Amino acid sequence: MRSNVDPQKIEQLMKALGREASGSGCIYFTGGASALLIGWRSSTVDIDIRLDPEPPGIFQVIAKLKQRLDINIELASPQDFLPPLPEWRNRSVFIGREGAISFYHYDFTSQAISKLSRGYNRDIDDVRAMYEQKLFSLEELRDCFQAIEAELIRFPSLNPDILKNRIEEFMKYCENTTGSDQ
Repeated sequence: MRSNVDPQKIEQLMKALGREASGSGCIYFTGGASALLIGWRSSTVDIDIRLDPEPPGIFQVIAKLKQRLDINIELASPQDFLPPLPEWRNRSVFIGREGAISFYHYDFTSQAISKLSRGYNRDIDDVRAMYEQKLFSLEELRDCFQAIEAELIRFPSLNPDILKNRIEEFMKYCENTTGSDQ
């Protein structure tokens, strides 16, 4: 069992990845890592990332850093659970650059839909926090879901009707608590 991750460990990880990777690429943080860096959570169990494009030699570096920093690093992003949303790279938020590696928050609209699909209380709390911080809009949420709805059949563990219902319920909740789309 590894220790919990805090924002300082993510910053240490970014610096070490940038210093030790043997080439350029992009790393997208998702889930708890984004929550820590933006500040709506104080810790997470692991760091979920997507490599796109994959920096050369990154897996050797990750293997070393997991031990040295005592952290869990998982290759996980919304694309593992949903079809990729159109323009997800354009909506991903740049964090910074270390060495030849660019770091981003994976598209928050994708993260929101992915978390709503799981439906756990912590996930719903995360989606509310993202919305309150204006990291996505209800219009983006609706439009992006509609753009992938026909492709959800490729993800047999997902029930498209339940996901659509959760998105509609979330939108109603937001409209009732804020009075309008952000």
